[in-house]
Formats: sequence, structure tokens, C-alpha cells
Amino acid sequence: MGLTNLIIQYSTMIIENIGYTGVFLLMILESMIAPLPSEAVMPFAGFLIHEGKMTWAGVAFASTLGSLVGSLVSYYLGLFGGKPLILKFGKYLFLDVHHLELTEKFFAKNGEIAVFISRFIPVVRHFISIPAGVGKMNIVKFITYTAIGACGWNVFLTWVGYLMKENWEQIHHYTKYGDIIVISVTLVFIFLFVKKSLDKRKLKAK
Repeated sequence: MGLTNLIIQYSTMIIENIGYTGVFLLMILESMIAPLPSEAVMPFAGFLIHEGKMTWAGVAFASTLGSLVGSLVSYYLGLFGGKPLILKFGKYLFLDVHHLELTEKFFAKNGEIAVFISRFIPVVRHFISIPAGVGKMNIVKFITYTAIGACGWNVFLTWVGYLMKENWEQIHHYTKYGDIIVISVTLVFIFLFVKKSLDKRKLKAK
């Protein structure tokens, strides 16, 4: 059994047994640096909504709150511990240093809006809160961008699971294509942003 299927199996078991609390706890982990993709959690919640065992409001609230709590934990790790602490103990939290460095660059180039955009980008969404904390991003803005972005992404995955009904497990086969599209659009956005900045510098240099 592959890692993805194993994660899906245990995630569905947790949600089946403790409901909204399960969604809340799993999304805390998903928003930290644990290798738990939201694609393995939220579609099943959508299926349960279709079955009448959960509600849209309950799932949206539990998942968004979980995402926010997990993101705040990472934010404060970055704020109080700084990058040295993260690098020292990150291996115990499944932290990939390479991914952290990429996320730092993404945050540096895109600023505060990166916290919102990152909720839709694979890998980056697990790490973005750390550089936000290291960079001492305004906590109110951090919470606002994180909550809006997380809620939008979680509800979208839930909706897909709702539409697919008993075939909800197949979503992880399709989300990789969506991830490619999102990454491509993001790279174009970064390229245009950098190009615009360079053009401004050239004009000032003249």
C-alpha cells in the first residue's frame, strides 16, 4: 500500500470515529510541517456531507479552525525560535530544509499576499507560516490571509468530494493536475512580478 493510500485510510478512519474533531486535528497537522495533504482529508468530509452525516458549516468551521491553529503553531516557531531552531529540530517534524528554503524565497518575493496564495500551492502551504513568523509578519494580517485562503481551499476540496460521492478517493489522482496548473500560474505571477521590479530599477538607474 502506497503512502498516499495509507494516509487516506487513516484519515478517513479518524474522521469516521470522531467526526468534526477529526477534521480539526487532521487539518492542524496539514497546516504544520507534517506530510499530510488536505487532499487526503477534505474530500471524504464532502462525501459524508453527501451522506447526511456532516454539514457544510460544520466542516468549513472545523477545517478552517484546524488550518489556522496549525499555521499559528508554525508561525510562532518561526517567530520565537527563528530559522536555526527550525533547522535543528525540523528533522523530527518531517521538515525538508530544501522546501523551507524555497518557501522563504517565495515569501520574500511575494510578501504578505504569499500567505494567502500559498494555501493553494502544494508543499508551500505546509511551510509558509515559518518564514512569516521569522519575518515577523503582522499577526492580524497573518490570521486574516490564512483563514480566508485555508477556508477557500478546504471548502473547494470538500465540494469536489461531495460531487464525486462514493468515488471521492479518486480525487488524489486528479489533484496533481490541478497542482501543476496552480504552480504554473504562480511561476508566471512571480516572473512578471520580478520582471516589473527589475524594469523599475532600470528606469531609476537611467
